[in-house]
This record gives sequence, structure tokens and C-alpha cells, in this order.
Amino acid sequence: MRRKDREMNRDFGLRVIDNAPFGVLSIVNNGEPYAMPLSIVRNGDNLYFHSAKAGTKVDLFESCPVVCLTFVTDVKVPDLFSREELEAMLAAEDRYSDFGSKVFTTEYASAVVFGPIARVEDDAGRLEALRIICLKYTPDKIRYFDAAAAPGLKHTDIYRVAIERLTAKRKKFDGDGQEMKWGRVE
Repeated sequence: MRRKDREMNRDFGLRVIDNAPFGVLSIVNNGEPYAMPLSIVRNGDNLYFHSAKAGTKVDLFESCPVVCLTFVTDVKVPDLFSREELEAMLAAEDRYSDFGSKVFTTEYASAVVFGPIARVEDDAGRLEALRIICLKYTPDKIRYFDAAAAPGLKHTDIYRVAIERLTAKRKKFDGDGQEMKWGRVE
């Protein structure tokens, strides 16, 4: 990671994964990148998602057993300066760098995971992973899970990615407009 000053710890990265509305899985397809957004859930050191039983990504998982997943949360453009402060910065050339680093920028939290991918083969494991996915995305309808899972499971594959390597990064400003660097949490 080039910006070590923005690096965050593993627990932070796991929270980003848990809070992200989706993740993007990337894999190599005949020497070219192939990426797909997925509804992903974490259970311990494993990530799970569901898939159809056939298609491009299923074929790729057979030929490329290691994947990369990216998660991003807390994305926003900071509004740190009043109009008067911006005009004062414009009048002082020594403040021009603040435009790029504090005005034309984005706050974010991100996590990147690398690990092996495998299809979950046993029905009990598939059902449990599907339940965890539904608890994340449709918790208010979990009462109907068993009725939906029974007929749907035979048409659905579940994949697991073991978290072998995880990096996390953040850009965030405090209330005084100072960037919160490594080790500084809320």
C-alpha cells in the first residue's frame, strides 16, 4: 500500500466488509480483468455469495482459484470550508495544495481481500451461508426464509472465499478539517 498513512488495521477492514452494501469480485479471464458486483456476507474469516450454477463467473472460478474482492463505504465529498475560507485560499498561493487535498477529494473507507474461492458443496453449509446472506440483505423477511430456500437451493450455488490477505484504508477528516491518519480512530 503506497499511502501507509491511510492504512487501517484488520478489524477496521472487517467492519468495512460487514457494512458495505456489496463487494466487487475480480478475477483474470484469459489474461484480462473481469469484475462483478456481488451481494457478499462475512462469517468469521470467510466471505459468501450466491450464484447461478452456470455462466462466465462459474467457469472462471474453475480455472482461476484465487480472487480479489473490494469493498467501499463511507464515501462522501467533505465540505470543510466556508465560501469566505475558499476565497482566502484562492488569494494565497501557498494554500493551493489544500484545494487538491481537502476540497477536490473524497472521504472513504475501503477493504481489499485476496483469497482462494471454492464452491460450498454440502447442503447444510450452503443453506447456512444462504441464511446469513438473507439475514444481511432481507432481515425483516427472514421468517419466510425456509419457504424460499427449499425450492431455490437446487438452482443456486454458494461460493466461499477464505480471507488470506486483507488490507484496509481510509481517508477521513475530523471536525477541525485535519485528516485522521494511521492509528487515529473516531
